[in-house]
Amino acid sequence: MFTDKHLKIFFNLCIALLINGFAYGQAEDSLFVSKGAVSFKKVMLDGKLFYRNEKTKEFISQSAYNYISEARNGKTLPDTNRIVHGQGDDYWQNDRVNPYRGAVLPTPYKIAFDQTTFTHPVDGDIVITSRFGRRRRGPHRGLDLDLVTGDTVRSVLPGIVRFVGYSRGHGKTVIVRHANEVETLYAHLSDYAVEPNDLIYEGQLLGFGGNTGNSRGSHLHLEVRYKGVCIHPQYVFNFDGSQAIRGSELWVTNEWKTPRFHSSYRTSKVTPIFTETDAIAAQKAEPRYHRVRKGETLSHIAGRYQLRLKEIYQLNPIPKNAILNIGQAIQVR
Repeated sequence: MFTDKHLKIFFNLCIALLINGFAYGQAEDSLFVSKGAVSFKKVMLDGKLFYRNEKTKEFISQSAYNYISEARNGKTLPDTNRIVHGQGDDYWQNDRVNPYRGAVLPTPYKIAFDQTTFTHPVDGDIVITSRFGRRRRGPHRGLDLDLVTGDTVRSVLPGIVRFVGYSRGHGKTVIVRHANEVETLYAHLSDYAVEPNDLIYEGQLLGFGGNTGNSRGSHLHLEVRYKGVCIHPQYVFNFDGSQAIRGSELWVTNEWKTPRFHSSYRTSKVTPIFTETDAIAAQKAEPRYHRVRKGETLSHIAGRYQLRLKEIYQLNPIPKNAILNIGQAIQVR
């Protein structure tokens, strides 16, 4: 005769069988992976892959499992204490490409790195098809790297994924925040391999190259941002094969965040600035531009800045008697 105790045991056994049958999947699909003193079991939970800690019975995502695995293999991992993220941070938003919109960032400013090298975002040889700078379709605020649709795209540094989603122009996009609020943006992807708030190591797969958004042929559009402001990627990262970061502390002036100072069709001469004093001096010596208003001519602009027309033509690659466009930038120093 069954007692209440027997019924309770039977009930708990049924619940356990249901959980094992419907949540974890078939036993033959499981795989034990030993990680030191801890054993993880690969299981299917609601149709998604997870790993179960056999000691604590806790479930972790595949990304978190990879994080633990790579940490024990000596991979460079993010220092989460130095990365601004989480609830209560107005600038940690998973649904906006630029959460800093409207914030003011005076120049010059310093960005810092706690490592000297980075990982190329694409495998194989680096082929740059378009650089940071002016181009016929408007300012280009990143670096375009050649790839074939489906090629792997990797994180250049350890960090935390802040944004995964579709952005008009950028197409399918992943944004990773690194130490000191430096972010890297990977655009025109065909698919994603990470989710928002994932902790990732340097070189981790983020997604696959593609041709989504405003793109003319498959390539990776890479941007480097600090508090929402784009910086010339080659001012930060050296793509000559050395995979070197230009400096542990880099000072950014207007020149290195403004596309009109550069041409997307030519390689910029990069001279890193390592001190605030040098940055202030360099910014004072930078070219100055005037944005054309309605009704203005080159003669008006020359007179305003006490220049001769000849000097205006020397500073700007425009034909004589050219018709100016409203909003056009004219160099005056």
